[in-house]
Amino acid sequence: MVALSKTIFKAYDIRGVIDSTLDAGVARSIGQAFGQAALAKGERSVVIGRDGRLSGPALSAALAEGLQAAGVDVIDLGMVATPMVYFATNVLEGTRSGIMVTGSHNPPDYNGFKMVLAGEAIYGDAITALYDSIQAHDGSSAADKGSYRTHDIRAAYLERIIGDVKIARPIKIAVDCGNGVAGAFAGDLYRGMGCEVIELFCEVDGHFPNHHPDPAHPENLQDLIRALQTSDAEIGLAFDGDGDRLGIVTKDGHIIYPDRQMMLFAADVLSRNPGAEILYDVKCTRHLAPYIEQHGGRPLMYKTGHSLVKAKLKETGSPLGGEMSGHVFFKDRWYGFDDGLYAGARMLELLTKVDDPSALLNALPMAISTPELHLHLDEGENVALIDKLRTDATFPTSEKINDIDGLRVEYPDGFGLARSSNTTPVVVLRFEGENPEALARIQDEFRSVILAAKPDAKLPF
Repeated sequence: MVALSKTIFKAYDIRGVIDSTLDAGVARSIGQAFGQAALAKGERSVVIGRDGRLSGPALSAALAEGLQAAGVDVIDLGMVATPMVYFATNVLEGTRSGIMVTGSHNPPDYNGFKMVLAGEAIYGDAITALYDSIQAHDGSSAADKGSYRTHDIRAAYLERIIGDVKIARPIKIAVDCGNGVAGAFAGDLYRGMGCEVIELFCEVDGHFPNHHPDPAHPENLQDLIRALQTSDAEIGLAFDGDGDRLGIVTKDGHIIYPDRQMMLFAADVLSRNPGAEILYDVKCTRHLAPYIEQHGGRPLMYKTGHSLVKAKLKETGSPLGGEMSGHVFFKDRWYGFDDGLYAGARMLELLTKVDDPSALLNALPMAISTPELHLHLDEGENVALIDKLRTDATFPTSEKINDIDGLRVEYPDGFGLARSSNTTPVVVLRFEGENPEALARIQDEFRSVILAAKPDAKLPF
């Protein structure tokens, strides 16, 4: 038995290392605590699913036991992509709560839980409350145990997308699922839409033998780039381990990061929702806001975190939100949750309206930017450093500072970002400049203020 550790209760989900901080016993306790929280909201049933990780079946079974012990009925979808659990909470009668057993894009020995409670993505205090509930629990079970049944959501999910999202012409695509669970569905989805599909690493394998399933990192897209170079496929789609994030590669090998994908999505959504607010997180390019404005929308920058963006989307009524990490949330023609497979379908709908999809994508505004950089610190130091920068730092050539999530410092020719990660003890940094000189100058200013606050910081730039 692994002892319960508060460290696995993260800002947006629960995440731990198998047999170190997470095992079947912990999963059962989480199930029982979540079941009690669901009952308190008037919920009688909870949907569960799991990705392709080796530890998934055991954790999922224990989770179901815990939910049933709380007196909640369990509907088990089996091995599915995370968005299929979200989909089920929207379409199955009497069920607005769900738990996905997933390690997302983490290494193979990780696993965890993404949760929806009574139609709301839970985060922060609501996740901490589960830990408190487990600690306070006396070990008893409900007098009436919940029921258990399986349900196959696959056909309903695929039919819902294929019935609504239409490509304008036939297209050949390459799809790389990195042996993550999206591989069980992506080929059938896009073939069902009328695409010809080259499948790369679509066999679900929790060892991830080919490359890590995380399209945010260029090294994981090299196989897809090669497939486009050596075939007549026009475009490449890549997915993370649980299928809720999308990566895109052009025919000529350019990676179209999610903040630029959002430009095309926003223009399309705004054509049906003129004047609407479009959400995006603090890591996105400064070219996104003007693009949204040019297409008649109102840009709203918000905090990073898929649960936070989902909640803000609900609060504002926005038809679209997106994060630099690849989570894209469509409320326009969809349900408002992040779904990489669905985002891929919507992208193909737009790309097939033109003869040269890569030219359309490559023409989107862009600047010179760094990937996400991590300054590794000791536990708690990341929060303290950002607090110190907020009070002490000055940026001589900046125009304005946005402190909604860390510090995003805007310049006439770029931006710099330093924010505290909500999941690990790092400060996340990202820089963008209109030219190499601007990028270097902005990085120099950040280097000065960070080293002034913490002289021994080992900067990643």
